[in-house]
Amino acid sequence: MPDARAPRRLAVRAVLFDLDGTLADTAGDLANAVNAVRHDRGLPPVPIDAVRPHASSGARGMLGAGMGVTPDHPDYPLLRDAFLAHYAAGLARTTRLFDGVDALLSALDARAIRWGVVTNKAERFTRPVTAALGLAARTSVIVSGDTTPHAKPHPAPLLHAAALLDVDAAHCVYVGDDLRDVEAGNAAGMATLVAMYGYVGATTDPATWPATGWIAQPGDVLAWLPLSDGAPVG
Repeated sequence: MPDARAPRRLAVRAVLFDLDGTLADTAGDLANAVNAVRHDRGLPPVPIDAVRPHASSGARGMLGAGMGVTPDHPDYPLLRDAFLAHYAAGLARTTRLFDGVDALLSALDARAIRWGVVTNKAERFTRPVTAALGLAARTSVIVSGDTTPHAKPHPAPLLHAAALLDVDAAHCVYVGDDLRDVEAGNAAGMATLVAMYGYVGATTDPATWPATGWIAQPGDVLAWLPLSDGAPVG
């Protein structure tokens, strides 16, 4: 990365995170739901690695990769409903926090920097997943894909989270692994960081996304933050 992208202390008071592919590795349970749909139709399972890059794109991405259907396919609504039903039945079997996330969140707490979750996952899935991961009891705010009238890349979910935290959007940073995360953060007036360890996909080069910075592992977020809530140091 060019020197202009090197970490620098940002004047932020809160960190907002995407869920799938940023805080949590949910690909296994999403792949299991796709394979359950395939099994129902007499099809063999697909490898997790084949659908993993699409895990941040929800039912649309997983059915596209695992079933070869897009939202304009006549069978898509039926397949989507089947996928979501299977996912709801097993959404926390293999899902776990990425290595380093727990330590990162503890470090944010130690610095008195508030943090929250903003995801496009529907609330009926977000709540049990974040509870199973121990995030619901720790975070200051959770905004799901249906919390506001618009989902990312619209800035509304991020602005809603900032308002709930009583922190100006300009003093927040959003961390995600999809281009729409960067677009939403930019539209909300927030700094944006790309989680390169997540499900960045294979269709675009994340190095070209208009982000503030890129991180190779969760703990790298800390290099972009003040050492405590308030003015940046360093």
